Amino acid sequence: MSDIVPAGGGSQRFEPIALSSESTVVAEFQVDVAEATRYQSEAELEAELIRLLRDQAYDYLPITSEEDLVANLRVQLEALNHFRFTDAEWKRFFTEKISGEKDGIVEKTVRIQEDHVQLLKREDGTSKNITLLDKTHIHNNRLQVINQYEVPGAPSSGTDSRPQRANRYDVTILVNGLPLVHVELKRRGVDIREAFNQINRYQRDSFWSGSGLFEYVQLCVISNGTLTKYYSNTTRAQQLNEQGKAKRGKKTSNSFEFTSWWADSTNRPITDLVGFTKTFFAKHSLLNILTKYCVLTADRMLLVMRPYQIAATEQILTRIETSSNQKRFGTLSAGGYVWHTTGSGKTLTSFKTAQLASKLGDVDKVLFVVDRKDLDYQTMREYDRFEKGAANSNSSTAVLKRQLEDPGARIIITTIQKLSTFIAKNAGHAIYEGHVVIIFDECHRSQFGDMHTAITRAFKRYHLFGFTGTPIFAANAGTGGKANLRTTEQAFGDKLHTYTIVDAINDKNVLPFRIDYVNTVKVGAVEDKQVAAIDTDRALLDPVRVRRIVEYTLEHFDQKTRRNQTYQLKDRRVAGFNALFATASIEAAKIYYNMFGRVQDDLGLTAAKRLKVGLIYSYAANGADDEVAGGLLGEEEFETHGLDASSRDFLEDAIQDYNAMFGASFDTSAEKFQNYYKDLSLRMKTREIDLVIVVNMFLTGFDATTMNTLWVDKNLRAHGLIQAYSRTNRILNSVKTYGNVVCFRDLEEETNDAIALFGNKDAAGIVLLKPYAEYAGEYADKVTELKERFPLGTSIIGEAEQKAFIKLFGELLRLRNILVSFDDFTGNDVLSDRDRQDYQSIYLELFASFRTQDVAEREAINDDVVFEIELIKQVEINVDYILILVEQYRAAKGNGDDKEIKATIDRAIASSPSLRNKKELIEEFVDRVSFTGEVSDEWRAYVAAKREAELERIITEENLKPAPTRQFIDASFRDGAVRATGTAITKILPAVSRFAKNANHGAKKQTVINKLTAFFERFFDLS
Repeated sequence: MSDIVPAGGGSQRFEPIALSSESTVVAEFQVDVAEATRYQSEAELEAELIRLLRDQAYDYLPITSEEDLVANLRVQLEALNHFRFTDAEWKRFFTEKISGEKDGIVEKTVRIQEDHVQLLKREDGTSKNITLLDKTHIHNNRLQVINQYEVPGAPSSGTDSRPQRANRYDVTILVNGLPLVHVELKRRGVDIREAFNQINRYQRDSFWSGSGLFEYVQLCVISNGTLTKYYSNTTRAQQLNEQGKAKRGKKTSNSFEFTSWWADSTNRPITDLVGFTKTFFAKHSLLNILTKYCVLTADRMLLVMRPYQIAATEQILTRIETSSNQKRFGTLSAGGYVWHTTGSGKTLTSFKTAQLASKLGDVDKVLFVVDRKDLDYQTMREYDRFEKGAANSNSSTAVLKRQLEDPGARIIITTIQKLSTFIAKNAGHAIYEGHVVIIFDECHRSQFGDMHTAITRAFKRYHLFGFTGTPIFAANAGTGGKANLRTTEQAFGDKLHTYTIVDAINDKNVLPFRIDYVNTVKVGAVEDKQVAAIDTDRALLDPVRVRRIVEYTLEHFDQKTRRNQTYQLKDRRVAGFNALFATASIEAAKIYYNMFGRVQDDLGLTAAKRLKVGLIYSYAANGADDEVAGGLLGEEEFETHGLDASSRDFLEDAIQDYNAMFGASFDTSAEKFQNYYKDLSLRMKTREIDLVIVVNMFLTGFDATTMNTLWVDKNLRAHGLIQAYSRTNRILNSVKTYGNVVCFRDLEEETNDAIALFGNKDAAGIVLLKPYAEYAGEYADKVTELKERFPLGTSIIGEAEQKAFIKLFGELLRLRNILVSFDDFTGNDVLSDRDRQDYQSIYLELFASFRTQDVAEREAINDDVVFEIELIKQVEINVDYILILVEQYRAAKGNGDDKEIKATIDRAIASSPSLRNKKELIEEFVDRVSFTGEVSDEWRAYVAAKREAELERIITEENLKPAPTRQFIDASFRDGAVRATGTAITKILPAVSRFAKNANHGAKKQTVINKLTAFFERFFDLS
């Protein structure tokens, strides 16, 4: 049996049904290995899952058709609402309030998450509230399980509609008759990504069919018996949207990488289907997750909280209730802190905690306290989405005072600065006597010491909670300041929950770091000594040293950030990732900014190659001794008036450079500098700027998933080191597999100490990437296996062998993706470029074969194969490379070498996902290139002429409006995609009456979209 162990340990064993109804995440879970490996086939897994659910009081329902599903839904809603619909009322309610002809996933998700009480207009003219989901008394909701629900195939019903493919779903959980959770199973040993792919196919082909009830699915669970994960409906919906837009197999932030493990409160993953079912699918757990622990964002994306986030939230709620019952207000035992590593979603957890705490009966107010920069620029829109009107960016305390005095404002988001000002100006205010919960989103801001004292003096009946990714322990506490506030525990109380960087990396919620320590041999020795041993500013800022560091950075920037490769970011294609350069002081930042400009000028870089470099710093008060000792980074505020004249003038000039780069009008005045901060942070996140030079700004609390590299020329330790490094390790896509840190000072000991402090003494092996030799050895073994099992020149016969090749080459690509940023790998690839291109050609041929959407018999294969096309893109041959070969081909014409170069060009094209459909264009150019002209100029002229001729042909063939069509195509090349929806496409079509005989407007529109998309993909990226 699988057993739940009480938090206090001991030998008592009991089933999860005996746990408190408050506990969504079990304290500790132990797996019986024999039980966990008993069931093998998919059918046996499905039967066992249903048996376990029935044992947990789920009702099994033997229905397989929509008619039965709708009939059951009516029965369940009538039971929940103690009400009987007339047939006419039910038909109208179902059509208007549930099915919704024009409603999709988003509208139905909003209905479950926010609008779960719908109004029924009765036949007698009265109104009746109909609850779809009881969120107050969760056990009033009835759980049922169905399996093998069948959707019949059907042809397209019109020119604009989709064909409905036949599908049979594995297991679905109904809540009050609505399908809210879908489970897809694969037999043991099969990659669970196949189940993920299969749910994507259902969404594309049939979840929307009929009445669209399966678009109510909020959560998906995928399992092969051994491994089980869950995720929200948004992950699958966004994945499909992005596949549809990109047409290139791209994955961004809503892909398989964003599925989650379930775990116990010690963060031990519960991966086996049996254990997962006994915990995640425990009725109170599942209903809590559906009703409390999902968050619908401002962008209408559904986020489902992870187990460590839920466990922390419930620990705080329990602490509030128990300490209130025991009248321990205002003491350390009434509060506590949560240690969740940077990048693990602390802000979501802390705000959800604030939201739920505000609903506790006797709590008057919840104050959610954030830093001003975070409130204004990172989460303002989300906070307002969570709690309308709770957040405001007004710097005046008048609004805060009004909110505190408003009984209806249960939750208030404010800043450290405003709360401090309010307390200073409002001695004896009535709110100090109220029952107040105060939650600090990041509890080690530099202002916190004084803030803590002010709160504890003013408020009487309070609970104080803090969230931090890097607590202050005795080991990294300073000796200055107040002796009773040196550690996090002294300031807040008990540690209520822990989720370290080791946990996060193991769960793949953040990425590991790859750290380079660049020694002085590479960046210039100072008197033949190690740079780290020279602690004078003059030596560290010696122009020779600074120049060599800048030259090293520029030389390796493209390698580290993958700047030569492109990927899809929302609706745009962008080049590589971006970076921060951390300097030790404002003076150093100024010197580096000038040097980057000077060296790029000296190198004569073109506009396309030149880095777009930004600069930001502001005044920071000198840190207290205990802050410096703890590794806290000085807090730079928006008040630039504190800067000396020289530093402010320099910043002004740098901002003018930025204005010229982006057509902006910022300066160092108070309000415009805040707007500059906002704009710069946004351009980092949207990958419009390459490198930002900073002192402390952006090193804490700033998140940009597009950033993957930190260049460091400053001393960091403990708290500040982990915070700074963690800017690089946010998950984005399958290409970004780790965060790069390049240190120009010897921080190896500080790094190891910090990882031991905030992970554990053995954490370095998890937090840091393995040495080059380990990856290189594994890669060499894969190459050997590839060549022996699938030698070039021999066909890969049979589907099983083709899948084996895809799996092996995908593993090889993933290893190479890591190796390419190691300097040692340059020139040492054991797989030659020629062989790799040939293997890639085979891989891409198989991709095209397996992914052909309009061949029905291939549909099943879609789900069995996991391709790494995004990684192929990273080693892709681009147009620049082809043009270099063309130069060589022209020079060699007539001497016998030209045939080999021509073959190299053909191989290069065949191995490139984005050049394959441009093959005849390139081959024609190669054959007609002149003997004397500049190849790149001839190429541009050739492409422009071909593009114009082909577009003119499409306009003529389809009788399109010429000027609007050219505008439409120009916009497509600018945005990186053809817009198949909206009014722009209809404006280019010929004027035809929709009602004319044989008009077939929809078919015409689709034909035009197909031709323009093919045209776009043929000429995009050809410059």
